[in-house]
Amino acid sequence: MDFGFSAEDEAFRAEARAWLAAHADSAQDRRSWERTLGAAGWIGLSWPESGCGNRTATLTQQVAWAEEYVRSGAPPRSGHIGEKLLAPTLFAHGTEEQKARFLPPVAAGEELWCQGYSEPGAGSDLAAVRTVAARDATGVYRVTGQKIWTSLAHEADWCFVLARTEPGSRRHHGLSFLLVPMDQPGRIDVRPIRQLTGTSDFNEVFFDGAHARVEHVVGGEGNGWRVAMSLLGFERGVSTLAQQIGFARELEQVVRTAVETGAAADPVVRDRIVRQWAELRTMRWNALRTLGGGGDAGAASAAKLLWAGWHQRLGELAVQVRGAGAAVGPADWTPTAPYELDPFQQLFLFSRADTIYGGSDQVQRTIIAERVLGLPREPKGVV
Repeated sequence: MDFGFSAEDEAFRAEARAWLAAHADSAQDRRSWERTLGAAGWIGLSWPESGCGNRTATLTQQVAWAEEYVRSGAPPRSGHIGEKLLAPTLFAHGTEEQKARFLPPVAAGEELWCQGYSEPGAGSDLAAVRTVAARDATGVYRVTGQKIWTSLAHEADWCFVLARTEPGSRRHHGLSFLLVPMDQPGRIDVRPIRQLTGTSDFNEVFFDGAHARVEHVVGGEGNGWRVAMSLLGFERGVSTLAQQIGFARELEQVVRTAVETGAAADPVVRDRIVRQWAELRTMRWNALRTLGGGGDAGAASAAKLLWAGWHQRLGELAVQVRGAGAAVGPADWTPTAPYELDPFQQLFLFSRADTIYGGSDQVQRTIIAERVLGLPREPKGVV
């Protein structure tokens, strides 16, 4: 497999790097940053020609943009759920009217999205969703239920919701994929979930008769499972390589600290550092191989297993090289002030969730066992 960057790719990379250098430092809030990206056409690089004002880019150019974005230190994206998940789903399953209504605001950075999949009791087992959407006499769906771990729900304008539209249906039957506006006071309640890090990146979302229009069902009523599974296939890809650029920066900081504290003199620590470096290089080449078409049915699950465990071990290493100081808070902290974690403390605590979100390690191993190795399916109800 030859996965290289052409002269055209490098010219594209140089343009991206120059644009980010000129604009990233001037970014204000995340929503205005999305509009800045949209105005310059940087949203939707992977889309086909859509007439939405976005640029189109080859796969290698998408990789170059993703890598340069991370290197630039630009703000975290708020619009990636609409750009990377909703848009490809609409291209695959949406009507022309749905694409005309929802794609331009995503490309312009004007409308932000969140994903209404997981529920209490229906996380890894998504087919167990209990949120219902009942169609009333006017043709409007009334959505009732609870979603959890909903990223960016507190900022989003819209949510794509997997809900049960056929009364009495079970498992993956009778589900529909609905586009639900979030601005419905009294019908939608968003409650942030406070994490170990003290931040709230995730939310609980309660729907109490929230309205969704019949023309905003994607793929047709009752076809929600097929649409939902199609969307999950878009979750991994180019973003994995950008993620690894961030990992490399974190590893560099850990190495620098190990030298400064003298921890690098410990042969055990040196061995761990070398292993982290070698595994990161291996993950990059595996990601490139997968993008180049050389992956198999379990490639995405194997990649998730690799990077989640790697990142957790990096968090542990970050604490180890700091020594006892890693457990100490800021010197100027007082009981009346908010507690601020330093970057290594943040890395250690947040990375504990890496093996859970986005499909737990157990789920990834089950996928590999059943779909790649052909092992018997695990009996339902077995703990």
